[in-house]
Formats: sequence, C-alpha cells, structure tokens
Amino acid sequence: MPDATQVTRFTSSAEATVSGVSSQIESRNPATGEVLGRVPVSSTEEVRAVVASARRAQEAWALLPIEERTVRLLRFRNAIVDRGEEIVELLSQENGKTRHESLLFEVFPVAEVATYLSKHAAEILSPQRVTLGLAKYRTAYLQYVPRGVVAIISPWNFPFVLSLGDTLFALAAGNAVVLKPSEVTPLVLAKAKEIWDATAGLPRDLFQVVQGYGKTGSDLIDAQPDMVVFTGGVATGKRVAAMCGERLIPCTLELGGKAPLIACEDADIERTARGIVFGGFANSGQICISVERVYAHAQVHDRLLERVVGLVSELRQGDPMTSLDLDVSAMTFDKQVDVVEKHIADAKQKGAVVRTGGTRKGMFFAPTVIAGCNHDMTVMTEEIFGPIVPFMKVASEDEAIAHANDSHLGLNAYVFTADREKGRRIAERVLAGSVVVNDVFVNYAMAEAPFGGVKQSGIGRVHGPEGLRSFCHVKHVNVDRFGTMDREPTWYPFTKGAYGGFQKAVRALFGGGSLAKRLGDLL
Repeated sequence: MPDATQVTRFTSSAEATVSGVSSQIESRNPATGEVLGRVPVSSTEEVRAVVASARRAQEAWALLPIEERTVRLLRFRNAIVDRGEEIVELLSQENGKTRHESLLFEVFPVAEVATYLSKHAAEILSPQRVTLGLAKYRTAYLQYVPRGVVAIISPWNFPFVLSLGDTLFALAAGNAVVLKPSEVTPLVLAKAKEIWDATAGLPRDLFQVVQGYGKTGSDLIDAQPDMVVFTGGVATGKRVAAMCGERLIPCTLELGGKAPLIACEDADIERTARGIVFGGFANSGQICISVERVYAHAQVHDRLLERVVGLVSELRQGDPMTSLDLDVSAMTFDKQVDVVEKHIADAKQKGAVVRTGGTRKGMFFAPTVIAGCNHDMTVMTEEIFGPIVPFMKVASEDEAIAHANDSHLGLNAYVFTADREKGRRIAERVLAGSVVVNDVFVNYAMAEAPFGGVKQSGIGRVHGPEGLRSFCHVKHVNVDRFGTMDREPTWYPFTKGAYGGFQKAVRALFGGGSLAKRLGDLL
C-alpha cells in the first residue's frame, strides 16, 4: 500500500501542498474535481484531549459483559445498514470507487464483522484453561484483558472498511478507539462518527476521530495510546513501528502487497481470466491484495493473455455518480496515478508490450495489461497500486513459485488450477499471509480468518480469534487447588540435603532412564 499519510515529526509531502496554515483539509471528488467538503485539522492539544477522554470512556465500557458490548455494536451495524445508501454515495464521491464496490467492499464487510463479533466474541475472549504438567497441585487460566485506548491510522483506498473493521474488533474486546483517517478521504470517517454519535447506547467518547496530516498521526502516537493499528505503506509503517518501539507500544502493521497469481497448466482459462481482471482492476487496482503479477504456465499463457485482453476491452469506466452500470471508475490519489505511469514507462523501456490500456484522462486510468514482463521491471517487483496487470510466461509451476517468493512483500497470493490438491500443495509453498486457490479477494471478507502479511507486508494479524485477542493483554491467573502449607519445598532455607533430593528428582524426571520416560508419558 502506498504512502499517502506520512507519520513523521516533519511536514508530510501532502501537507506541504496546502498553502498557508493547514487548518483545514479539503476533500475533492477524484472523478470531477469538485470540492466535497472540508474538515478541521486536529491540533496536538486536541489529540491529547481526545485520547484522555477516550481513556475515561473505556474504563466504563470494559466493565460491561462482552455480550452487552456486542449487542450495542449491533445497533451501530443496523444504523450503518439503514444509512447504507448515504454512505455508498459519499464513498463513491470521495473515494472514486463504483457504487457496487462501495456497497460490497466497504459497507457489507463492516456489517459482517459486527455480526461475527456478536456471535463469537464472548467465546473467543472467555477465560481459557491451561493444562499444567508438573504443577498439578495448582490450577491456571488465561484472562483476556482490554489494552485500553487503541489508535487506528487508516488509509485512503478503503476508508470505511479498513477503519471500522479494526474499530469494531477493538471495541468488542473492551477498548476505546481514536481513529485518524487519511487526509485524502476525511469525510467518510466524519460520517461514520456522525452515525456513531446518533446511535443509542454508544458512548460518544468511546470512538473518536481526529483529522489531519502526518503530524496528526505522530501526535496520536505521542499521546501514548495502549496499542496502534496502522494500515499503509512500508516506509511509513517502519516509522510507525519505530515510534511505537521507542514508547513500548504494541502495534499491528498491515503494509504493502505484491500479490502473485500462479496460473497452472491445467487452469480453467475462463475462470482464471475473469479472476485476473476482477482481481487486477477492482477499485482501479488500488487494493493491497490486488493481482499485481501473473505467472502463467507456457501451456496456458497465450490463451489466458488473449482472454484477459478481451475481457478488459469490455470493461465500462466512468463517473460512479452518473450510472450504476460501471465496472471501473477513477483513481483516488493523484500522486498514485503518476506512479502507475512510471511503472508502464519502465516496462516498455525494458521490452514489455502494452496489450491494452496505458492511458489516462484526468484521474481515470485505463485498465492496462502488459505482456512480456520479467523481474528486471518494476511492475513485477514493486507495488503498483493501480490498474496494471503484468504477465510473465513460466516453464513450470516450480518456476512460478520461485518467482512468486522472490519479493520483499508477502500479503496475498492466488493459485488457479483444476486440481484442488495441487492447489493446496502450491499454496503451502508460497510465502504469503494468505493464499487463495481458484478465487481472489475472498479471504479479507472472511471475518473468521486472520489477515496479515509476512516479510515487509506487516506485523500481526487482524480478524479471526487471533485478531480479536491481539486487542487484549493475556493475563495468566494461577491459583492453588488443595490449600497451602506454611512454606513450599522450594522456598528458603536451602540445605545440602534438599539439594541432593532435587538432583535425584531432576534426573528421574528428565534423564534418559525408563522412570523418566514413564513419568514423561504421564505428564
């Protein structure tokens, strides 16, 4: 994911473009250039005050049973669904995605997350018994305790779901949330906060939004939240990790992706081609798990490439506010359009061929397919985050796997094959946080399954039991089972006789003799 929000102690590139004092953020429709609205930038003092008020609200929220918390979050879900068309319209205006994508990729998964948490959060966060080995005279369990205030710094490509999905998980676990959206798409989260405040039973200070540029993100971390969740580019993610490390604040980072798609020699051409087109051009390719490189077996490469080119020619592109019959709309961030053009120029200069697309009109960039690519080209090695799908022909599936793993990123990957068992075997060899066989994108929509990356694609996981528990401290509680004595045998005073007894016990328990084996089997 590219860097739009720079979390540093210095003025960001985005902030520097604002003339004079940057007291407001102006939001524009990328399709038309129309000014949609403005929001005030939160000062350092305001950020600190927001975190402090969130901390007070969290103390009361954490005392509620988990079941009660999730019931209240369902009210928020219902309010979001009731005002769904309002949210979809604003998303399509500010973010540039089609209304289908705004509904299916943003509103729907937020509602699904709330539903999942209402059904499973109480069980996931219930105390877990620990089976003890030697210490049978004691009992132990794990308690999941809310961290406190969670700071969420979210991106511009999916401003609703990537903000509120993490928010709902954090709130269900008993935390408060202070959220900083990207300065590129500030209005969507202002709308979410408005809906939250209007929903009965939800404390206003429990979920708050601060607006601003990179400095605001830095101020938020400086305000000492108890956890930070950041979604964005690798470079900024490293800065966030460094700031959190200095303050010993735990963080979850969901960073860039360079998802490979391996098309095996037995892949179904039609399904694979449609998966590539959807996986490569949804949201104009501005998805961290977009299909960003295709490794097609020589047996299917040419037919697959031609079918993809044919399908791309059928895509309808335009302003999402003028029609529902659109497939692709505008890109969101002007600087990202420049990045896309540089990738295409590099590929062409090194011998690749643009089969379709490669042109722009304002913020609209034509879906682009490039053939004859290799790992000397940036389209195959660097994150694109735009509507480009590069093809590379490979002689074998082993070669495809080797190229897929030849990346500093590892978020998502895709395998298309008629043999599901082969698909599983290949998936297990690809270095990525998630590998999907014969489909694209679906894993992120599955609230039950953890999502995150390996290598420089991030740290930690969101979603699923692992993601929910990450918003908690794990407390080990250990209690005596049968009453106590005046002192334990291992306590003072130490004596020569006691040492000899302990020596024999260690040998009996852990040595190579038959007694050790029998005791080991029992324990």
